[in-house]
Amino acid sequence: MSGLRILVPVKRVIDYAVKPRVNRTQTAVETSSVKHSMNPFDELSIEEAVRLRERKIPVESITAISAGPPKAQDILRTAMAMGADKGIHVAVDEQDALEPLGVAKLLAKVVQGEKSNLVILGKQSIDDDAGQTGQMLAGLLGWAQATQASKVSVEGDSVTVVREVDGGVETLRAALPMVVTTDLRLNEPRYASLPNIMKAKKKPLEKKKLADYGLELGARLKTVRVTEPPPRKGGVKVDDVDGMIGKLKELGAL
Repeated sequence: MSGLRILVPVKRVIDYAVKPRVNRTQTAVETSSVKHSMNPFDELSIEEAVRLRERKIPVESITAISAGPPKAQDILRTAMAMGADKGIHVAVDEQDALEPLGVAKLLAKVVQGEKSNLVILGKQSIDDDAGQTGQMLAGLLGWAQATQASKVSVEGDSVTVVREVDGGVETLRAALPMVVTTDLRLNEPRYASLPNIMKAKKKPLEKKKLADYGLELGARLKTVRVTEPPPRKGGVKVDDVDGMIGKLKELGAL
């Protein structure tokens, strides 16, 4: 088989341990002065790409890409410290965040430029939880896809993916090129060690703009209002089944 040229998109999001807060104007989640990190599902993607190489599968290159403000370069350096060979930063203003279709169009252009034959990306980002980019990318490229992977294996030009479904597990097999999205049970990402963090500073990091890919992506969606979920009401105790049924009727549940 020809060597794998893996593209791994990574996104800078509010750290999973931080409780998001709605801003004062109720137009978005507050992002200023808030800790950010790599999207957890994207950490799985980088880890899996590196593990493919460690399993002695021919991997020509692992390229991490992120679109966002200048601080997105930090997570690209983390991706390179974990084992990516190089990074691509596409500058996008924070207030002009790309929508899933826009990201898919950008990634399709990058795939063509990098001559990638395997894209591994998180099944969703934890900020908007859209879970759409991987599927849209596969559709734009006309490639095979396997979503929510819990196991990935490569033999020759064939990729086998095991994914969890409601009734158990499902095994999919397709030929390269292919898009794979990652689920939490796929692996456990490694920590970026200090020596690797230092080495990552010497790895190439390309800086691009949307115009370099012939793209000018405007917003298709408008956020009308963002509000906190209503506080959860406390529970009540009932003495018997009749009391429970009466309470459910009172609440309009029956």
